[in-house]
Amino acid sequence: MEYISTRDASRKTATFTDILLGGLAPDGGLYLPAKYPQLDGDTLTSWRELLQQPGGYAKLAAEVLKLYIDDIPAEDIEGIAARAYATPKFAHEDIVPVTKLEGNLYIGHLSEGPTAAFKDMAMQLLGELFEYELGRRGETLNILGATSGDTGSSAEYAMRGRDGIRVFMLTPAGRMTPFQQAQMFGLDDPNIFNIALDGVFDDCQDVVKATSADAEFKKANRIGAVNSINWARLMAQIVYYIACWLRVTESNEQRVSFSVPTGNFGDICAGHIARQMGLPIDRLIVATNENDVLDEFFRSGDYRVRTSAETFETSSPSMDISRASNFERFVFDLLGRDAERVADLFGVKVKQGGFSLADDPAFPEAAERYGFLSATSSHADRVRIIADAAERLGVLMDPHTADGVKAALEWADQVDSPIVCLETALPVKFSETIVEATGKEPEVPSRFADIMNAERHVTDLPNDATVVKQFILDSIAETPEVAN
Repeated sequence: MEYISTRDASRKTATFTDILLGGLAPDGGLYLPAKYPQLDGDTLTSWRELLQQPGGYAKLAAEVLKLYIDDIPAEDIEGIAARAYATPKFAHEDIVPVTKLEGNLYIGHLSEGPTAAFKDMAMQLLGELFEYELGRRGETLNILGATSGDTGSSAEYAMRGRDGIRVFMLTPAGRMTPFQQAQMFGLDDPNIFNIALDGVFDDCQDVVKATSADAEFKKANRIGAVNSINWARLMAQIVYYIACWLRVTESNEQRVSFSVPTGNFGDICAGHIARQMGLPIDRLIVATNENDVLDEFFRSGDYRVRTSAETFETSSPSMDISRASNFERFVFDLLGRDAERVADLFGVKVKQGGFSLADDPAFPEAAERYGFLSATSSHADRVRIIADAAERLGVLMDPHTADGVKAALEWADQVDSPIVCLETALPVKFSETIVEATGKEPEVPSRFADIMNAERHVTDLPNDATVVKQFILDSIAETPEVAN
């Protein structure tokens, strides 16, 4: 399996383990497989049987990973997957159970992991992959990431205590819920560094990209990525689309749609790739909140990025994003993998405010060929959906998942297949909105009972990549033992 950058017209290839540790391509592009592996009926049948076995999800994950990794021995991949997807690390033995909501709607439960967020699905695998490959090479890695809510805690819980790894996580100051802040800032590990940046998530993401684009700094300080710009994140997420499809269907011909809350286009991009592999996915419904840049694109063809001042602070904060990094991967496919054009759109025009494909012959294919639909929702929609599901169905969901359900309901009459709404997090992470909707505090799982009482460990920094880079240098110098 070879990988190429979305911005490299020469199509220079790289191996999986090289892009695993590097994250962003040197030209600023994102890595994708040179070709997507293709699934057939025999493979799906064997995977259906595999998923029903004890430890089935880990076994399925290993088989999917083998399609994308040819520079790690197969038996090692199986061990990595088994360690990543196990109980009690995940609270449910199915790892990703699927339940029926009502009618043709289902919930794919992605929040059974150690931080109660769907990001655990990729991060637990990434932690195992990083530690394996670094150990094999005798190298160290300093991970730099940005989070609008759940990525940070998922990454830190996956990387804490691992040999040769430090984590520097940027968060938008004051923009996460108290529970999310407590999960991250309550960690007191020598290899974990929390940074509250004076800005919004997009500012944090820009600092990560600027630092990664400094090739000399990146190489000298072994900077890696855990955000969804890292291909391994998406590779891990492909697995749960396959698992959900297998749990809902009875035959290999049956199609399933997915409604996916998304701000950075990472979660749903994995669905796009699964569909390109031949998984019988009908529609991929992009669910956004008031920060509706993706909904606007799929409805009009206009990709109009917002400034920090134009980015709303909402009750589904993990989606408060107005520049979707992974969107570049989809546009690369949409435009026939034209790297020169993608480099112009995302390397030049996005910095100027965005671009339009409204008059491009490729734009209708976003829906017709690739199956995308979209919808947006408001705070009032989220409160209404949460209250209704709790009262009528006895189901409590977080605000992001409510965005996904709202989008699914909007399109349900026009979609013939079952729709799986992908859960984002457990309700406990967003208690303020849950109380507003239901009048009751959400139940706190026992494993999080004392989380709000921990001492906070976080450094406030200005929105300045130079200052962040100096903080990284100082922290590396002060913790040499982490790299041992």
